[in-house]
Amino acid sequence: MEKLSSPKRTKEIVNKYGFRFSKSLGQNFLIDENIIYKIINGAEITKDDTIIEVGPGIGTLTQYLAEEAKRVLAIEIDKSLIPILGETLKDYGNTEVINTDVLKVDLKELVETKLDGERVKVVANLPYYVTTPIIMKFLEEEVPVKDIVVMVQKEVADRLKAKPNTKDYGSLSVAVQYYCEPEIVTRVPKTVFIPNPNVESTVIRLKVLDNPPVEVTDRKVFHSVVRASFAKRRKTLLNSLSFGNLGIDKEQIKECLMACSIDPKRRGESLTIEEFAALSNTISKIL
Repeated sequence: MEKLSSPKRTKEIVNKYGFRFSKSLGQNFLIDENIIYKIINGAEITKDDTIIEVGPGIGTLTQYLAEEAKRVLAIEIDKSLIPILGETLKDYGNTEVINTDVLKVDLKELVETKLDGERVKVVANLPYYVTTPIIMKFLEEEVPVKDIVVMVQKEVADRLKAKPNTKDYGSLSVAVQYYCEPEIVTRVPKTVFIPNPNVESTVIRLKVLDNPPVEVTDRKVFHSVVRASFAKRRKTLLNSLSFGNLGIDKEQIKECLMACSIDPKRRGESLTIEEFAALSNTISKIL
């Protein structure tokens, strides 16, 4: 079967089924084999790997994943794509497609029932409008994931790997780096999709850590402190945290900051993940 990475083949399939691209679902189909191989190589896929793909579209990347991995579970929300995937993936017996919303499914249970509880790699060209919720769902719900290699909007990738004291550093940076070590795989131009998106893209690898880089007493408090610290970026930490509904008053917040040797006049963007951990642990003691 001719691969779907051929623009000609992609157009034939789309026309055959009268498929209409949905802007609301962020549908842009990849038509560049070089980019696909960069994704495959970036994920270091072997015949021992079990893959979850989110948003397979018409199965372009899925075909290559199926050839390289032990098995592939593809999750597609758009029911109009299911018959198309039935055709494009019919020669791949190690692939299963599920028509559901990844944000509503119990991922941990899905891996248990469909994939025998194996550690998985998530490899996907993610719908850009739900990139962050999907990534955080895999990380926060104790899904046995060892790697996440996904194509995302360039600006999101920059935020995922950003360091303190940069414009891209924010709560997403800290949240993801609590679980992962981010690494840029490749930049992706608009021209390798049908239709062309309005933004540049990036393939990023999030290598899931066996243990977080910091110890926190209460993970919920840690993430609440991080979010509150960035909620009002132009304000000092003391003021930002005071409006963060943390359950303690301004004077207590100041005492916690001072106990961690953090100047209350600093801003959230200047704190390292280690400082956030120390601060959240100190706050946890008085909650």
